[in-house]
Amino acid sequence: MFEMEGEGMKEIANPSDILISERDEIAAGSVIVSSMEGTRPILVELQALTTLSVFGFPRRTANGIDYNRLTLLMAVIEKRAGISLSNQDAYLNVVGGIRINEPGIDLGIVLSVCSSYKNKPIPNDIVIIGEVGLTGEVRRVSLIEKQLKEAEKLGFKKCIIPENNKKLLKENFKLDIIGVKNIKDAMKAVRTIIKIAFILN
Repeated sequence: MFEMEGEGMKEIANPSDILISERDEIAAGSVIVSSMEGTRPILVELQALTTLSVFGFPRRTANGIDYNRLTLLMAVIEKRAGISLSNQDAYLNVVGGIRINEPGIDLGIVLSVCSSYKNKPIPNDIVIIGEVGLTGEVRRVSLIEKQLKEAEKLGFKKCIIPENNKKLLKENFKLDIIGVKNIKDAMKAVRTIIKIAFILN
């Protein structure tokens, strides 16, 4: 990634740090996900907002991800997690104006939408990684260890990843790595983390 300065184009040494540097301390609907750009991991912030639809036909707006992907994942949430979104307008934005086609951000999209709907913030020291299938399963992603190293380098404490990735990890990380099999497991893991954070505070 590059930015334009007075002397011309300059390479951004750590794009992840810039993309997540202005994140609010605590906000429902905001999550950090990891995306692979070629072989380089980049951490970005996703923001979701759900509101009660005023009209009979709920709106869906996606900036930075494929619109059809958002509608598909919302259908998975309704069917597999039992959360009714049929009367909700939904807006999703990738902060920083970049566009992501990486399926590994699916789980982050699901949890950001649920966080906004429930108005329950997800702690800001968590990175979320995982592809979501139509049955609600959380599928394995590639180059997971590179992504975990990036999260660790930037000071994150926890990471929610596919269970099948966790089983195959060869290195040790300082991160608290939580493996999940499906979106219900992921929601349960987030609820547990929120309770622990509440107790510690």
